[in-house]
Amino acid sequence: MNIYILVEITSRELDSKLLIAILAAARGHQVILSDLEGIVKGTEKGILAPGIFHTKSITPTDYKLKNHQFFIDKGFKVTSLDEEAGVDLTGYEEFSKTRFSDKSIELASAVFAWGDDDVDTLKKKYSKYASKIHKTGSPRVDLWKSKFSNYWKMPKSAPQKPFLLISSNMGASNGYMQMHEWYKSRYKSGYYDRDPNLIKDQFIRTSESILKTGAFIEAIKYLANNNNGYDIVLRPHPIENIEAWKIYLDGIPNVHVIREGSISPWVKNAFAVMHNGCTTALEATVSGKPLVTYVPFETSFDNHPPNHLGHRAKSPEELSNILKSIFINTKSEGQNETSKIIDRKVFLDKNELAAEKIIKLLENLIDNNHSSSSNWISFRWLLRKNKIRKLIGIARRMLLGTFKENNKFPPFKQDDIFNRIDRLQKIIGIKDLKCEILSDRTLLIKQK
Repeated sequence: MNIYILVEITSRELDSKLLIAILAAARGHQVILSDLEGIVKGTEKGILAPGIFHTKSITPTDYKLKNHQFFIDKGFKVTSLDEEAGVDLTGYEEFSKTRFSDKSIELASAVFAWGDDDVDTLKKKYSKYASKIHKTGSPRVDLWKSKFSNYWKMPKSAPQKPFLLISSNMGASNGYMQMHEWYKSRYKSGYYDRDPNLIKDQFIRTSESILKTGAFIEAIKYLANNNNGYDIVLRPHPIENIEAWKIYLDGIPNVHVIREGSISPWVKNAFAVMHNGCTTALEATVSGKPLVTYVPFETSFDNHPPNHLGHRAKSPEELSNILKSIFINTKSEGQNETSKIIDRKVFLDKNELAAEKIIKLLENLIDNNHSSSSNWISFRWLLRKNKIRKLIGIARRMLLGTFKENNKFPPFKQDDIFNRIDRLQKIIGIKDLKCEILSDRTLLIKQK
C-alpha cells in the first residue's frame, strides 16, 4: 500500500509521523512523508500511485475540501488525526464545530481520535458518520511513554545547569500574523461562519493573551532574580514570533529563549515544566514530570483542560516557592499517576501503540488501486525541478523584501533524519528499511 503522510509543523509532528512510517514500512508499505506541495505535484503529474492520504486535520475550509476532493478523484482515500486535539479550548464542543463538518467527515474514509473526549463528541455531533470515527490515541503520545525515553536527544543549545522549561502559548498576541491578518485568515477559512461567537472570542483571547504575556515576563524576571540554582528556558509556540520573546527577555540573567527541535527532549530533561493553557502540560503529566500551571489572573477561557493539571500558582512569589520545593525534591514532587483529565483526553493503551492501531485501520481501507508502485525516479526529478523554480521565486521575493522563511517546516537534514530513524528502529526492533530524502521536504521510507 502507498501511504502519503502530510507534515505541517516538523517540531510538533515529525517524530510521531516517522514512527507511523517506520512501522508501516516494516509491514511492507511504501510511505512518503512530505509537505502538501510535494504530494499534490506528484499526483497531478500522475507519478504518484493512489494510496492513503493521511493529513493533520480535516478542517472544512474551502481550500482543504477542494484538496481532499482532488485526492479522492485521483483514487486516494483521505484519513486524519487532528494534531491540535482540542486540548487548548474550553471543551471539545467548540473544536468539533470549527475543525470538522459533515462534508469534511463525509470525504474522509477514517478519522482517528486522541481519546474519549473527542471521539464521544464527534460521534454525537456527526452521528451519521460515527462508523468512520476511531479511538486510537496519538502517536505523539506513544513517544511520551518510558519505552521511548532513550529516543530523545538534547539539542546542543540546552543550558548546562538544571533548567525550568516554560512552554509558551501566546500565539493570540505574539503570532507571526497581526490581529487583522489573523481575522482575515479565519474569515476566509469559514471559522466565523461555523461559529459566529469566535469573532468576539478572538478579540477577548488576544486581549487576555497580551496581559498574560506581561504577567509571564514579570514572573520570569522574579524567578531569575530569586533563585541561584537553575536556568530558565522559554520555548515559544511554533506560531509565535521568537524574536519578540528575545526582546522581552533580553538582559535577564540565566534566561534562554530557544525553539530548537521537538519539545519532548526539553520536557524530559527539565526539572519542571511551567505553562498556561498549553498541550505540553499533557506530555509533562504523562511523562511524570513536575508541572506548574501559572494563572496570574482569571480569564474568560481559564477552563483549559491543561490548566487543571499539576501544581497551580497565582503570583510570582507562590510560583517561586513551588518551584523551589520541586527543585529540591524533584523525585517526590512529580505527577506519578495520570488524572481523570488525562484519561479523558488521551487514550493510553499499555499493549499496543496508537501508531500500530492507525496502521491496522489504514490497511482495512486498502483496495487494488492502492498497491500500484509509484515512479520514484520521476518523482525525485519532479521535486528537483520544482525546487529550482521555488529558489528563483524566493530570490525574487528577497529582492522585493516580501520573502518569509518557512519556520513550520525547515528543510530536512540527512544526518538528523537518518539518526532519528535509526534510533526509532532500535527501540521498536525493526531492521532492513530503506530511507531516501527525495527533496528538502519529502522523505521516502520502504523495505530494502
